Amino acid sequence: MKTFLFIFIVISSGAAAGIIHGSANLVFVEPSLDQAIGIENQHLFASGEEKDTPEFRAQYDDYRIWQKSGQVFAGGILGISMGSLFGIVFVLSRNSLPGKTDIKKALVLAGVMWLTIYFIPFLKYPANPPTVGDPETVVLRGILYLTFIALSGFGAVGFYKLSQKLKTKKFIAFIGYAAFIGIIFVVMPGNPDKINTPMDLVDHFRTMSAFTVSLYWLSLGIIFGSLWNYYKPHREIPPSFN
Repeated sequence: MKTFLFIFIVISSGAAAGIIHGSANLVFVEPSLDQAIGIENQHLFASGEEKDTPEFRAQYDDYRIWQKSGQVFAGGILGISMGSLFGIVFVLSRNSLPGKTDIKKALVLAGVMWLTIYFIPFLKYPANPPTVGDPETVVLRGILYLTFIALSGFGAVGFYKLSQKLKTKKFIAFIGYAAFIGIIFVVMPGNPDKINTPMDLVDHFRTMSAFTVSLYWLSLGIIFGSLWNYYKPHREIPPSFN
């Protein structure tokens, strides 16, 4: 394994996919956030907690501009972190992944990771705009979500190992994972907060969030697989005879 090329591929593909994700969020997700925060501001004005003054509006606009300006950069950083995990898993599982090219192998792995550490947890704990939910439960909600991701991810790894041992009866491992996730769905508590924001806005936010995250995993699979296919860092360096 050529370590330098591996690191280069991981960072480049993760950052590129993350930038695509962050840019897509600016276009598709941020408008829903603006609406949700606008509704929250109206509640603050109605309750008397804040006053609708030019100063408040100026501070709010500056804060949102700061948030949006860092969206793409933050996407790149997050993309690198997830891309690093993806690269490690790819190296460990490359020989057993289906597909004749590294692009296809990377896309298969991206699909599996999208399913197990994003989409399945998303079904249990769908994304909500930041203004939805009690601030006092944010830590609990974070713990529940991360716990579900960990259980789903490690469960997928465990049943994948089982499928390798079963050989001709690999379907048993898939059934076992499905049953395992079904039990986790039932056992783990739901979101503790009620949603007071209009559901059409929440549903639109969830749909757009799912789209941009899916775009990240698709981009990561294509870019990572293309770079790996081109540079082939898995090839051993031939010995020199000097």
